[in-house]
Amino acid sequence: MTDIVTVIERALKKAPIIPVLVIDDANEAVPLAKALVAGGLTVLEVTLRTPAAMDAIAAMTSVNGAIIGAGTLTEPIQFRAVSNAGARFAVSPGFSPELSDAASEAGIFYLPGVATASEVIAAQARGHSFLKFFPAEAAGGVPMLSALGGPFPDIIFCPTGGISVLQLAKYMALPNVLSVGGAWVAPRDLVKARDWRAITALAREAVDIAASVKN
Repeated sequence: MTDIVTVIERALKKAPIIPVLVIDDANEAVPLAKALVAGGLTVLEVTLRTPAAMDAIAAMTSVNGAIIGAGTLTEPIQFRAVSNAGARFAVSPGFSPELSDAASEAGIFYLPGVATASEVIAAQARGHSFLKFFPAEAAGGVPMLSALGGPFPDIIFCPTGGISVLQLAKYMALPNVLSVGGAWVAPRDLVKARDWRAITALAREAVDIAASVKN
């Protein structure tokens, strides 16, 4: 577990954007992952929102340089399933002790979702210090994350939800933000059109913006 945490942290420090991917056709998974890696994004989250998600995760694990995770986990049984499919981390929109326990039992790194101070306290009590802030824009965005930094100086966030390239720099400028998750780097219309060059270009743009803020 410690090894994959270190790998993820190092990857996110180089390219702190996590594409949130909704894949309708597993045949699109490998070229999509290759396009994102070519653009500098290596930590990829495949959401469990389509029937193709599990097959997509399994296929993407073959892409050199990609670290594949699963998102939108809401039931404990899903953690073992995504781990068996090859996912190296799991993300949920919310937090519960049951989900945390299931992640530990499956031996997979877990990024739980929070939106309030109470949820941060609950996740922190279970040993989680890297949290997903979701839905970021609807839950208060940059001002909310800035406010949470005061009482929770040891918590690092990955805001996700409603974020576009236009808000990226503001989020990345926050000291308690390590990474930002978003679907804008791989929109479904470009995926369906199989416009991999456009997706690579969007990935590079995001990497460049994040680098300009953090460096």
